[in-house]
Amino acid sequence: MASHSLPGGTWRLGDRDVTRFGYGAMQLAGPWVMGPPADRDGALAVLREAVALGVTHIDTAEAYGPHVTNELIREALHPYPESLHIVTKVGAIRDEQGGWPTARDPQSLRRAVHENLQTLGLDVLDLVNLRLGNAEGPQPGPVAEALDALVDLQRQGLIRHLGVSNATPEQVTEAQSIAPIVCVQNMYNLAHRQDDKMIDTLADQGVAYVPFFPLGGFSPLQSAVLSAVATRLEATPMSVALAWLLRRSPNILLIPGTSSVAHLRENITGAALVLSDDDLVELDTIGP
Repeated sequence: MASHSLPGGTWRLGDRDVTRFGYGAMQLAGPWVMGPPADRDGALAVLREAVALGVTHIDTAEAYGPHVTNELIREALHPYPESLHIVTKVGAIRDEQGGWPTARDPQSLRRAVHENLQTLGLDVLDLVNLRLGNAEGPQPGPVAEALDALVDLQRQGLIRHLGVSNATPEQVTEAQSIAPIVCVQNMYNLAHRQDDKMIDTLADQGVAYVPFFPLGGFSPLQSAVLSAVATRLEATPMSVALAWLLRRSPNILLIPGTSSVAHLRENITGAALVLSDDDLVELDTIGP
């Protein structure tokens, strides 16, 4: 399957076009994103199938596992196809209790970038998102010190492009005043639409918006309206939710995760679902 046949077409991310339907590797790690997968061969098969189906945007982080998803990506796909764009995150680590403590001091960020380079088997990272806030969500606060550390690594040739994740609108604006930001990665889906205004602003600027937890995360989306639309269209609620995101704005890039080849294919088919204007009006009553 060629990339142009994936739902949503492509978007210019940094200096290359990527498929708007991408893949998020978080679910390849063990339970609660800790430790190795129960089925390692299955995890490798999902990554290879995603690329075979035309996906050119894979999202990962050294903290997933930790180390696990990056190592799986390298084992499955290295040497990487020239078209593949691997995006990673820094700014948080994992503790022994499975928590996500912040690690945004310059030394920690430098260490994280070098760890990503090593585990992914790369000389330069395509795109690094600076994870802000905490496990509870975005938190206000300055970003300059942390972003300056990544800009310095970018000047050294270790990072091509920069983005921010889990960020408030004010932090996005501050980050853009420091360096070119090519994407914002925040929680967003049909039921959580706090970034509606930001998405429209970024679209006007040509900046990608990458929603994490597009299907609700650890607690799947549940809505009577969503279920009703899905039933009428003879589709699953998750298919409707993915298709809605692609229709929401052309700068939205999807990175739904799965550890199953069959589910990967279902997500692709679901995202291609055609929604009518009436469907969109009905679905838009869920979030605001």
